Amino acid sequence: MSDQALEVIELELAILIRRLTTATADNRNLDRASYLLLRQLSESGPVGVKTLARELQLDVSTVSRQAAALAQKKLVEKVQDEADGRAFFYHITSLGQEELTIYRTARLASIERLLTDWSGDDTEAFGRLLQQFNRELRER
Repeated sequence: MSDQALEVIELELAILIRRLTTATADNRNLDRASYLLLRQLSESGPVGVKTLARELQLDVSTVSRQAAALAQKKLVEKVQDEADGRAFFYHITSLGQEELTIYRTARLASIERLLTDWSGDDTEAFGRLLQQFNRELRER
């Protein structure tokens, strides 16, 4: 791998992160962290903070704060574990699912507009390479 290739990747990733943050800043009640937390709850079902933290690769206290903020907005609910009265699970509410769907639909439409001139092969390759890159990040 050449130094020049690494330089291009580093710069393009920095630009991508900045532009994605800017592009999604006006999307209703959800920021990036809220979106990912709701997405995880939507896909996995009710789970505890420790599981969410592990899956999102965040500190438990960070996830607790994020989940509490989402609970205040009525996007998630904190439910006591019947098997262990001391433990709690979070689950996405119908309002949370609705917000997630709206936000995700807007994101998908934005991405689709950006990729409109790309070939099917290029979009599939881009998706596959992003997935591979994220998998590497997760495993480190």
